[in-house]
Amino acid sequence: MLLLSVININYLLNGVLALIMFGLGLSLKREDFQALFDQPKSLAIGLFAQMVLLPMLAAVLIYSAPLSPEWKVGIMILSVCPGGITSNLVSYFVKGNVALAVSLTVCNALLSLLSIPLMVNLFLTHIMNQGTSVALPFWNTLLEIFVVTIIPAWLGMATRLRLGKRVSGISKWLNVILPLLLLAVFGFKILAGQDQGGTDMSAGDILILTPYVIGLNVLSMLLGFAVGIPFALSYRNRITIAIEVGLHNTALALLIAGDKLRMPAMEKPALVYALYSVVVTFTVGYLLVLFREKVLKKSLDLGQDA
Repeated sequence: MLLLSVININYLLNGVLALIMFGLGLSLKREDFQALFDQPKSLAIGLFAQMVLLPMLAAVLIYSAPLSPEWKVGIMILSVCPGGITSNLVSYFVKGNVALAVSLTVCNALLSLLSIPLMVNLFLTHIMNQGTSVALPFWNTLLEIFVVTIIPAWLGMATRLRLGKRVSGISKWLNVILPLLLLAVFGFKILAGQDQGGTDMSAGDILILTPYVIGLNVLSMLLGFAVGIPFALSYRNRITIAIEVGLHNTALALLIAGDKLRMPAMEKPALVYALYSVVVTFTVGYLLVLFREKVLKKSLDLGQDA
């Protein structure tokens, strides 16, 4: 922690986010871009759920909640930061449609260039107290998101194209380095004081925010799963969309709240969310798979026997 107090924590966060996106680029193949055109209905529904329905769900969740305006904006910022590599990995482990997951991640990374500056300023206008002059500079934010997300992802793709199978060695190192760096950043943000770049997080803050961030995680997954039902999407694609909608890019949310807005209180929801999100997302995804295997298939077998 002493070393991190010397380093500008927001610079480190930028670097970690860039590495995450570089790792995403390393995982992309030409076939992944073909998938954008192979399943347009599932892709469109997933994007609609993430970009439109998810912020609406978050707004309903916090509307009458006894939370400070800063915490409410922090939850809303979290809702507009799309998932990344982690959501793709969870889709892989629960046997979801990984090609669809990657397609959603790529499209969201591009759309977030515009959606985050626009929507965060909308949240600030409608949630923060009157007289509070907090705003997100649009073009500056768009450029910074581009530099720390799109460019590293492109470099990752170029590296994979050049190195081919040898890229697996880089991926193995990133799989070790990224969790350690993220753990260091999260630990510093939680434990350090605001004068050092932390958030002055207390046990009481974690206790109060926990039901809201877990609620956002679970409800957004159920929303992502349910939205595909009237459109007759396959069960596998509905699980994939649920994971993509439910798991958010915490590092990007911290970048917006901490580095761009300079509001440590707005970072707290993302930090508390990070404590639970992977476990909650994997658990809900696994339960959805279990429901298909144990309940739906059993019902179909009984129907055939009759």
